[in-house]
Parts: sequence; structure tokens; C-alpha cells
Amino acid sequence: MFTRQTLLAALAASATLMGVAVEAFAPPSAARSITMTPRTCNTPVALSTMDDEVSTEEEPADYLLSASDLDDEEEGEEEDATPARFVSDARIIELRETWRRHPTDTGSPEFQVAGMTERISYLTSHLKEHPKDYSTRRGLVALVNKRRRLLNYLYSEDEQRYVDIVGGLKIRHRVPGAIASKEDKYGRFPGQKGGQKGKSKMKK
Repeated sequence: MFTRQTLLAALAASATLMGVAVEAFAPPSAARSITMTPRTCNTPVALSTMDDEVSTEEEPADYLLSASDLDDEEEGEEEDATPARFVSDARIIELRETWRRHPTDTGSPEFQVAGMTERISYLTSHLKEHPKDYSTRRGLVALVNKRRRLLNYLYSEDEQRYVDIVGGLKIRHRVPGAIASKEDKYGRFPGQKGGQKGKSKMKK
């Protein structure tokens, strides 16, 4: 594409050849108006001299980004090329291999809890970025409850293995015995007056 200055120079040259005034084609920023008087003889004007005059004026570059900015963006994309989901899957496999009881173990509580713990941490970080993702929040709550039930079962079967996995994965979990039953919690208070609970006394 030609620049504006080049087009104006070409129009001025053609107007000179034809002997017409060129006030209409003058740039608005120019202080002086260009008026050409008609010539009696049509002498050819060399366009190379016009091009030399136009080429001496250098316009500032209209680039929004420089080449170095593009290189920096490409490097940043290469660093963050691996999605968080794939990193989480690799971490799940690593934790399961660490906590399994034997090489073919796929169903022990430790194996399941290790995978669930990494999945829970991934979903938690996802919900920090997308707080209105309610279906994921529902799945996260279900996963936390399932892990809690597995840890309760593991505590009832083998307390040492329970302590090892909770300490190793840094899980916050209450031992089932630490939760007070209804009788333990409210047994010290006297019962309600009047016998049966919730029924009004009927007159005979």
C-alpha cells in the first residue's frame, strides 16, 4: 500500500502535467496551499525526483507490538502448555503408587483416599477460579463425604494405617470416636417436664 504522502505527490505530479490547480489535494496539516499555474509547454517531470523527496520523509512505525513482545508471549505459552488437569492426573497416579499395599492393589482404602485427596485439591482450586460452578461444587462435597467414610472405615480396621495416611497426605479428619453422641452431649441436662415430648396434654 502507498502512504498518504506518496499518493499526494503522485497527484501533484499528474496535476502539474495537466496544468490544474491542486488545492483540494493538499494535506490539512500543511500551512501553505499548493497552487500551480498552468504551463504553456508540457515538459515531462521525472517521477524519480518526486519519489526521492517522498522517501526522505520517514513516518513513524505503526506497530502495536514489537518482535520481542511476540517472542515473550510465545515463551510464556510454552511454559504454561500443560493443562492443570493433566498435572493433576499425573499426581493422582503418583500418590496411588505411593500408598497402595501391593503392586496389584486397586481397592484398598489407602489407594482410594490418595486418589480422592488429589482430586479434591484440584476441584478446590478450580472452584476458586469459577465460584459459580455449582455442579462441580456438588461433586466436590460428595467426594469429601466419600473420603470421610473411607477414613472412618480405615480407623475402625487399623488405627496405625489411618494415622499414617492422614499424616502423610495432611488430611483434616475427625476420628469417629471424637464426635460426641447425642446421649454424651445432652445427657447431663434433665429431661423435659410433662412426660412425652412434643404432645400436648389433653383434658379428660
